[in-house]
Parts: sequence; C-alpha cells; structure tokens
Amino acid sequence: MRKKSLTPLGETEMEVLHHVWSLGRATVADVRDRIESERPVAYTTVMTVMRNLTEKGYLAVEKDGPQYVYAPRREPGDVKKSLLQDLLVKVFRGSPTALVQTLVADENLSDEERERIRALIDSMERP
Repeated sequence: MRKKSLTPLGETEMEVLHHVWSLGRATVADVRDRIESERPVAYTTVMTVMRNLTEKGYLAVEKDGPQYVYAPRREPGDVKKSLLQDLLVKVFRGSPTALVQTLVADENLSDEERERIRALIDSMERP
C-alpha cells in the first residue's frame, strides 16, 4: 500500500509553482530555464509537472500559437494556507500551539527571526 504524502504537492511541483507565480504567465521552456540555472532538469519533467499542476487545479493553461502558456489558478497565499492547514492536521493533530512551539524551539532559528515572530504575534493581539 502506498503511503499518503503529508502535502498534495511535491517538492518539484512547489518549485514550478513558485516560478510560475513569479513570472505570472510561463511556458514550459520559461520554467525549465529558471530551474536549469540552479540544477539540471529535463524539459519533459517540467512539462509533466506543469500538466499535473493543471490537472490538480493549481495552474490554468491556454494555447498561444504553437505553444502552451500556463498561469496560476490559485494565489500563493491560498496555496500556502491550504498546505499549512494540511500539515497542521496531519503532523500536529490540529494544534497551532504545537506547530509554533516546534518552530520557535528550532535551534536554527536566529534571534532576529524569533523577534520577528514575537512582534507578529504581538501585533495580532492589538486591536
């Protein structure tokens, strides 16, 4: 039996989504060029990932002459919120406190990052 992923999107899918969000509209070649600047990737891999993201409802696609152009169907904030909610339920049993506690207890979190988190929480408490 195949194990269920913690999130509905894989690492490469998120990488591709970030590039499409950044570009606004993109072809497979546009996204591949950006990924290629960091690591090698096959055109067909990017094409498959973009097709999968379209089928999952994260991207929209339209034909523009001989090529297909992809655009975000969901806003970054909506996707992040949804993914975080899934993680919260699956890993932290729905406890935001446990999630934040784990995050701020992380040894790799800088004092500056901790202070920004503290300031963010403080600002949310003020009317």
